[in-house]
Amino acid sequence: VDLAGSERTGRTGAEGTRIREAGNINQSLLNLRTCIEILRENQMCGTNKMVPYRDSKVTHLFKNYFDGEGKVRMVVCVNPKADDYEETLLVMRFAEVTQEVQVARPVDRPICGFTPGRRYRNQAFKEELSHKLECGGPRDKDGISALSNLVLPPLPTSELMDPHDDITLPRLIEALQKRERIRHDMIEEYNKAANMMSILIQELDSNLTSKDHLIQEQNGRLLEKDKVIQSNKAEIERLEKKNKNQEHKMDYLQKTTKIYEDDKRTMKQELESTGQRLQRELSERRRMEQHMHGMVSDTQHKWEKECERRVNAMRLEMENKLWVKDEKLKQLKAIVTESKTPGRPDPPPRQPRPQIPSREERRPAKRSISPPVLPTTTPVRPLHRRSRSAGGEKWVDHKPSSSLDLGTVLQPVIPNAIQVSAPNEKALSKCDKYVLTHQEVASDGEIQTKLIKGDVIKTRGGGQAVQFTDIETLKQQLTTNTSRKRKSSEGAAASGDQKDGSWTDVETRCSVALEMKAGSKMAPGYEHHGMSKRRKP
Repeated sequence: VDLAGSERTGRTGAEGTRIREAGNINQSLLNLRTCIEILRENQMCGTNKMVPYRDSKVTHLFKNYFDGEGKVRMVVCVNPKADDYEETLLVMRFAEVTQEVQVARPVDRPICGFTPGRRYRNQAFKEELSHKLECGGPRDKDGISALSNLVLPPLPTSELMDPHDDITLPRLIEALQKRERIRHDMIEEYNKAANMMSILIQELDSNLTSKDHLIQEQNGRLLEKDKVIQSNKAEIERLEKKNKNQEHKMDYLQKTTKIYEDDKRTMKQELESTGQRLQRELSERRRMEQHMHGMVSDTQHKWEKECERRVNAMRLEMENKLWVKDEKLKQLKAIVTESKTPGRPDPPPRQPRPQIPSREERRPAKRSISPPVLPTTTPVRPLHRRSRSAGGEKWVDHKPSSSLDLGTVLQPVIPNAIQVSAPNEKALSKCDKYVLTHQEVASDGEIQTKLIKGDVIKTRGGGQAVQFTDIETLKQQLTTNTSRKRKSSEGAAASGDQKDGSWTDVETRCSVALEMKAGSKMAPGYEHHGMSKRRKP
């Protein structure tokens, strides 16, 4: 087989069909190297691997050699050039490996004319006979020599030349008788040898039968061992798969544990930063609380003094005005009396009324329990804010059955409301706002309606609670006042001095007040709640 053309294509510059042929040659050489390495491994390690000589045509030509019965001579061609040193080294190593492969050529078997199967028995008989001879068994030398001497003698001449010849016929008869005896002895010897041979053959047959039984038994055991091996292999494969699954699970758990540890570390850092931020906020809140407490106390003390000063000034001013009005009224009464009774001397002028401290001034000054924080800006009346009931929340309108319908033009209208006469859990669970309609009699005898509003809060136990947050008051007032009885003299005086005399009326004095709502941030302001007086015609 010529494997020329296996050089490198870069050196030869092969193209097209030549490069394809060179690729096939290189592939065949690779298969040849693989087969020789496996054959060498089988001889050196005692293994029984299959030689893949059917993978290529070149190796298939050497089938008998790889089966151990052929002979192959390999000629390696190398180029002793320095540039090809590496390739030359690889080729020489391959040649060295091929020299280590030894194939023993079998001896030719002699072809005997025996019936098929008799050759093995004849061989076994010869081996048994040689074994007995080597062990010193009995040797029948006489029988062997007798068999060797038992040769049929030649017949004498039977030509009769004379009718009266008495020598030739007796000699022929004696020779025939002798040949008959020798033939009889040979038959007996051959029968003995045949009997002995049959006995040996029977023994060999029995030995072969016992060996066949032993081989069958060993084959059965071998099959059992093969089954055990197969079961062990299956168990090993199952355990390997289980081990792989456990390894995958372990890797997954390790990755999950690592992720959890990272999350734990991150959350711990966030918790620490949140704790530090809360501590800072808490300290800042405490500082602000202290600062605000100080400001509140200072502002409270300041406004207490200011309110006390204003109240005292207003009280003194009012008392002086009242005293002046009283003096004017007395003088007017005196003038009227003198005009009715002439000749009466004038009364002596009254001394100015000393300012006597009132009962309020005699009381010790008291501080308010919870004075509001008042700003320094000009007090402005707060605008009426929009009712919260106008929002998009859902309300529970609790209106008792005892509530009266006042028939007013303005009525409280709450959209998205569930009207109930008594609060229940079902209605509260569907809403987030609550309003209670409460009616009571005011100080002026009129009925006023209070709308008490609150928020519905979910409790931890699964129920609902209401937290009241606001109260709206609906009230009716009459626009007319009852007439008061006045004296004619007071009416005349009032017509002359309407501006000064209006302060003497109790209604006018009570309609002006200093008003400040609790919890409001606005300063105290003056409110006028009175109505214009109706004069008699």
